[in-house]
Amino acid sequence: MPKDLPSTGVRSKTYFSFVLTDSLEGYPTQGHAMSLQVHLDGKLVPKDEAKISVYDHGLLYGDGVFEGIRVYGGKVFLLAEHIERLYESAKAIRLQIPVDPATMTRQVEETVAANRIGDGYVRLVITRGAGSLGLDIRRTSHPQVIIIADTITMYPQEMYENGMPLVTASTIRNHPGALSPRIKSLNYLNNIMAKIEGTDAGTVEALMLNHKGEVAECTGDNIFLVKRGVLKTPPTDAGILEGITRNAVMRLARESGITVEEVSTTRHDVYVADEVFLTGTAAEIIAVTSVDGRVIGSGKPGPMTKQLGQKFKELARRGGF
Repeated sequence: MPKDLPSTGVRSKTYFSFVLTDSLEGYPTQGHAMSLQVHLDGKLVPKDEAKISVYDHGLLYGDGVFEGIRVYGGKVFLLAEHIERLYESAKAIRLQIPVDPATMTRQVEETVAANRIGDGYVRLVITRGAGSLGLDIRRTSHPQVIIIADTITMYPQEMYENGMPLVTASTIRNHPGALSPRIKSLNYLNNIMAKIEGTDAGTVEALMLNHKGEVAECTGDNIFLVKRGVLKTPPTDAGILEGITRNAVMRLARESGITVEEVSTTRHDVYVADEVFLTGTAAEIIAVTSVDGRVIGSGKPGPMTKQLGQKFKELARRGGF
């Protein structure tokens, strides 16, 4: 019979298996000729053998943190920033990551190299570890470090060329007093419920408001507005994730002489903006051409969106700042 985990009474040989598709999220991409290798618990294993306990609290309760990271030209993009945010998220939920940041960085790079990823995506997951059927973190052990490197296509190419429509979801962003939006946790149900509203309305993204009725962010992306040449985005206290791509775009804009403001934003501000675009690690930069049936600007991607999109591509080719 399998042995029990120390102090938990949980059998250690009960597992579930990650079954990876050829695309981590979004739309299907071309498959791999070789089997993917997943970095799990300190070693690379074939994706079909990547298994963790069904008693892991990451599965049972969404108790854990993660990062999504881009790879361009075989180089992991803004890796230091993502690693820093990962450890900050873990600290905020009192989750002790079993390896130090330098080791984590090396393991991410090893996983990308092992899977021969040129342009792709890394999903870095830290679970609380296996425990009992209860919320007590003291009865968990062995947090799992899972690193997946694969290809990804977030939105159809035509949307990057022509822009996308948005609708506002009735599901509001989690109250920051309940759970800080700056924690990138494994529990994305708040975002998923809003995403369902968007897909039901025929859009691939949805705008989320905060508890004050102000614009926060979209289900998986940060939002920017352009008005009279000024670039505006909701501040971190609006209940948003402080996006790595968001911060990179603000820095690129300032270096280009564009005025950037982090200001409270209403739906009216969005409706009457000259341009609207979204940013995210997976999405990169994509224009929004209508919101709730209101056409934004000319109804096409605007000049600042195109300018910053080009600068972001150049930054990606350079491997960062």
